[in-house]
Amino acid sequence: MRIGPYQLRNQLVLAPMAGVTDRPFRQLCKTLGAGLAVSEMVSSNSLLWGSRKTQRRANHEGEVEPRTVQIAGADPGMMAEAARHNVDRGAQIIDINMGCPAKKVCNVMAGSALLRDEALVGRILEAVVAAVEVPVTLKIRTGWDRASRNGVRVARIAEQAGVQALAVHGRTRACGYKGEAEYDTIRAIKQAVSIPVIANGDIRDPEKARFVLEYTGADAVMIGRGAQGRPWIFREIAHFLETGRHLPEPGVSEIRDIMIGHLHNLYEFYGELTGVRIARKHISWYSKGQRGGAAFRDRVNRVETADEQLAMTEAFFAELAEAEARAA
Repeated sequence: MRIGPYQLRNQLVLAPMAGVTDRPFRQLCKTLGAGLAVSEMVSSNSLLWGSRKTQRRANHEGEVEPRTVQIAGADPGMMAEAARHNVDRGAQIIDINMGCPAKKVCNVMAGSALLRDEALVGRILEAVVAAVEVPVTLKIRTGWDRASRNGVRVARIAEQAGVQALAVHGRTRACGYKGEAEYDTIRAIKQAVSIPVIANGDIRDPEKARFVLEYTGADAVMIGRGAQGRPWIFREIAHFLETGRHLPEPGVSEIRDIMIGHLHNLYEFYGELTGVRIARKHISWYSKGQRGGAAFRDRVNRVETADEQLAMTEAFFAELAEAEARAA
């Protein structure tokens, strides 16, 4: 799949997720097989650009190209300026968020709330495309609610405005993350436009990825929650799509090594205090389904230092490795 001048190495994209797809996680997922990873959402409000949170979200130092920054807002001029600002700081692709269902985003008419105003959608996309020389992509949902699925019309507006790729989550804003994603609208969008279409929603294993690609005709799949605690999902899907065979599940030792490396990168990126707190959710995801995981999470979420967090994590995985060895 190609976005502007960038040829992606495969059909697998890490979805932008607030509080999750920071630089350490994007780098990890790219190392484990993601062809593209999109940053957390950055506000178009210039008053926030100097904040530590915004600067972290747009930090791509040392990241594998292409570097993609997602911006959000409802004012065409502000969105254009935000695009220029991020390109000046190293963004190689600008992604526009019209898919976030969060109330605090929709209440200011940003994110998926924009899908209710197709004329404004067009003005924003045209303004951003005209403002920068890098490719502009768009993330949407199928519509505001089930009675107004307008994804096909929005996709045509995007193509006409010069957007170079479109990611579609197979739910409406009203659905949130409930129920099952539907792929008929994504299929219709793919048939309606000639730009690359990326299918998103409920892709958690290699078989589902292949089904979605075949059913929708999409050029790529986007994986969000399925990568939480399982960043190796990208290499699993890539191998399955290429060979039709499954890779073995990572053993306890490999999961430990991936997780410990991830924790060290979080501490370095955020500093110890914030890094320890950010790490807690990742530790919870990595340990989900492991024997004794609930008791471990209860203990590890109480510690406040990196040394304690690392030591407790190492001890937990050492116990798992011993149990695995005894069972072999």
